[in-house]
Amino acid sequence: MANWNIRNFARSLGFAALAAMVAVAPAAAQEVAPEQLAMARKYIDLTDRGAIFETTVVELGIDTMRQIVTQNPEIQDQTNTAIGEVIKEYNGRKGELLDQFARVYAIYFTLEELTEIVAFYESPTGQKLAQANSDLNADIRRVLQVYTNNLRTEFFAKVRAELREQGIEL
Repeated sequence: MANWNIRNFARSLGFAALAAMVAVAPAAAQEVAPEQLAMARKYIDLTDRGAIFETTVVELGIDTMRQIVTQNPEIQDQTNTAIGEVIKEYNGRKGELLDQFARVYAIYFTLEELTEIVAFYESPTGQKLAQANSDLNADIRRVLQVYTNNLRTEFFAKVRAELREQGIEL
């Protein structure tokens, strides 16, 4: 791996990300049958336990508040009121996002597959999975964080050892 370097790796990742975006763009333009789209939307509705739209809007509100109040602390109350009004404007727009999610699923899965998926999520086990997904994902993120922290230390030590073998001390 003598010719390998971090810049080439980063460049490869950049090209991979660009290729992924280009690959998804045509998929979004694909036509799907209305019944397939409806079944995909049913799946989305069955599994939207995390209230992703509402959470995203609230997080944007918090970020906006932080950004404005950091620079203008004297208008905190007015900013809070303004953010509340803007959040109200978005209350009825959840369907737009969920329809887009459904379109993605409808592109990747056939009507038959979506029907099977929906049947599973309508079952008691599927409902339990859908309800637990938010907590499961949070736990998985915590496990991944601990694992990554441990791996970071180990990885750095191994790179340092490799450099030591080459006569380079850090």
